[in-house]
Parts: sequence; structure tokens; C-alpha cells
Amino acid sequence: MARSPPGPVPPTRGCVPAPPPHRLRALAHAWLDEDAPWPDAAAAAVGDTATRAELLSKAGGDPGGVLAGVPFAEAVFGVSGCRVTWRVAEGAALPPGRAVVAEVEGPAAGVLAGERVALNILGRCSGVASMAARAVGVARGQGWAGVVAGTRKTTPGFRLAEKYALGVGGADPHRGGLGGLTMLKDNHRALAAAAGGFEQMILGARRAGGFTRRLEVECSSAEEALAAARAGADIVLLDNLAPQELHAAAAQVKAAHPGVMVEASGGIVLETLPQFLGPHIDVVSMGCLTHSAPALDFALRVLEP
Repeated sequence: MARSPPGPVPPTRGCVPAPPPHRLRALAHAWLDEDAPWPDAAAAAVGDTATRAELLSKAGGDPGGVLAGVPFAEAVFGVSGCRVTWRVAEGAALPPGRAVVAEVEGPAAGVLAGERVALNILGRCSGVASMAARAVGVARGQGWAGVVAGTRKTTPGFRLAEKYALGVGGADPHRGGLGGLTMLKDNHRALAAAAGGFEQMILGARRAGGFTRRLEVECSSAEEALAAARAGADIVLLDNLAPQELHAAAAQVKAAHPGVMVEASGGIVLETLPQFLGPHIDVVSMGCLTHSAPALDFALRVLEP
């Protein structure tokens, strides 16, 4: 079995701050509560015997695997009374084949209680980070220096971890929720008449958000994007436009409003990403980075005393 070097490997991709400890502990408690009802008869059978275990990645020959989720997995084991020593750093490439990424020490019941939750976290986060890293790699390979971003298409109860994983993979997490960037989408536009018209809706959203929030408006044509920019949008989102139409619309917006950012979105996947990159596009957001990212495989192996 391949083993990593004894010391941590410096991360090679995006570095994002971990969530604060109280958020990590709260999530760890919630995830453990879901998986570990009391009493756990199997855990009771092994008791609190001092135990060592290895966390293994099973990436096989799949290139581009990125380790992510370390703070969340560590919090789970911490709540379970265990200590983790990492052999592969957050954001580093996963070694090929079966490889030790960390060692876990603690009471047997704690190691086993945290096992599945921690493995699920690492698998999901590493899958998202790996997909994000591939997307950023495609963009940079095309010579495009803009922002590759995720979306709010995340798993309920796991958004913070998935947004964090996007950053580990080098992508931008995009807004964390409705309380971040103010965004008027197509369903808001459908209600514009009740707000006094499209421009009044934009002005109302800007007033409600205050001076600290930027405003983004989703548009489905160049005409809508130009109207949104004139009304005060900081960012226009060109959604579900064909590449040729997208680039023409983006060029018009930049010519008339050079300070307005242009975001492209709508069904963009790794295979089609190059078609949506261009000199007038600042951001490409991709829901597939979270909703379609395959989880990577991890395992825990308890070592005999």
C-alpha cells in the first residue's frame, strides 16, 4: 500500500479559511446525532479501549483527486473524543491507489462513532473540490483568467461544507445564501409589475440591501442586461444563452457599461465550459460543481493493538 510522506504536504490549490470552531462543532454534533442514536450496542461492546486507525483514500488511478473536508472531519472526531494527525494536507493531490491520508487516535467507541460521518464528509468534499479543480484547470488551459464559481445548488444541511470545498478546489463559492449578494432572478422579474416595474424593483432591492451589498440581476437577453445595467445593477447574469448569443450580449454590456460585471450561467459543464469563456465574461458559474460531483472513496482501518 502506498504511504504518504510522514509530514504534511503543502496544499497546491485554493486556500480558504476554515469555518469558525463553533460552527464546525455545531455541524459535527448535528451529523453525529443523525448517525449515532443512543445506545449504540456495537460501540458499547468495544468500550473505551485506546485505539489507533488509519484513514485511507482509495482514489485508484483517477487523476486530479483533491483532498478536502479536513476541518469538518477533524471536528467530528474531536467531538467523539479523538485526535487526528493528517499525512496529506487540505487541497493537496491525493496519492494514487490506496494511501494513508491521516491517523486517528482515541477511545474505540469514539473512533467508530465518527468513522462513517467523517468518511462521508471527506468523500463529498473531496469530490466537489476535485470537480472544481478540473473546471479551473480547463479555464486556465484556455488562457481565461476570470472566475469559475459554484452556485446555491447544494445539498441541504451540507452547504457550508460544499461551499468550502469549492474554494479548496480553486473555484469561487459564490453567495452563501439569500442574505449575501442581492440577486434578482427570473421569478423576481415575473413579479416586477407588482413592484412598480423592473427599474423600480431594482431600486427597491438596492435600498433594502443598503450600501454594503452588490446587486446582481439575472437576464435572458442583451436588452434585459442593458436595462438592468442602466437601472443600477452591479452584475448582470446572462442565463441559458447559447455561446454566440452570450458573447454578443456581454460585448454590448461592456461597451455601454464597462464597470458592470458579466456572469454566464445555465447548464454549463466541463465539456462545454470552453465555449462560454471569452474576453467580456468575468464569471462563469456552474451548478454541476456541486450537484453532479461524484464522491471520492475513503475508508477507515482500525489497527490491531
